Amino acid sequence: MYQEERMEMILNHLNEYKRISVEKICNLCNVSRDTARRDLVKLEEKGAILRTRGGALLPSLSKEIKSYKDRLHNDSKEKRAIGKLAASLVKNGDKIIMDTSTTVQACSEFLQVDNCTVITNSINQADILSNRPEIRIHLLGGQLNQEQRFSYGPSVISMLSNYYVDKAFISACGLTEEGVTVIFEEDGFVMKKMIEQADQVILLVDSSKFGKKGFFKVTDLSQIDIIITNQLPDKPLMDVFKGYEINVMLAE
Repeated sequence: MYQEERMEMILNHLNEYKRISVEKICNLCNVSRDTARRDLVKLEEKGAILRTRGGALLPSLSKEIKSYKDRLHNDSKEKRAIGKLAASLVKNGDKIIMDTSTTVQACSEFLQVDNCTVITNSINQADILSNRPEIRIHLLGGQLNQEQRFSYGPSVISMLSNYYVDKAFISACGLTEEGVTVIFEEDGFVMKKMIEQADQVILLVDSSKFGKKGFFKVTDLSQIDIIITNQLPDKPLMDVFKGYEINVMLAE
């Protein structure tokens, strides 16, 4: 099979499934891993794909990455309902970690406690909560992603290791039986540490994230205690949640 034929097969697979692994290319085209990688390099040079670790995806997926400001403009009733329900789980005296997502920002907007400590690497979270003198804020310092409004890097992870909290509120761009995924690798590494430092991990995701995968895996489902969403997933994924004894809460 010629390279042009293989590349066409790869693109056809991507158009249907959105991503492809090197192993899949080997099976589809009956070629070695080295040949599969060369085909991916050629497709990337043409601008037809985005290479990832172990495979490739369509460039159209990268275009879905919007700035934090743009994502706020796309705020939804579902997201606010999820945030409101999440906020109701925070009790007076709780020490919590909040990630950088707009869904978790909705949670911070609905907090109704008189005494709480919040640790975050989100500029927006800290700004919103700065108007609440009863809430103590620990803003994690590091390198700033200006477009997405969060700090990241070794210093953020090092600072996180000093805190032990009751709850961590995180979100994701994808949730499957294989785990929780996000778009930004640098944010994902920070979220991994957030999960390690919390007694309870609460995942806030709307139903559009079910069955989708982002670029970077944050954690397995075994590390999630509660999922707050607006609609139950299909039965196979719901059965996986039950298998991990994850409490799924529906926001009205």
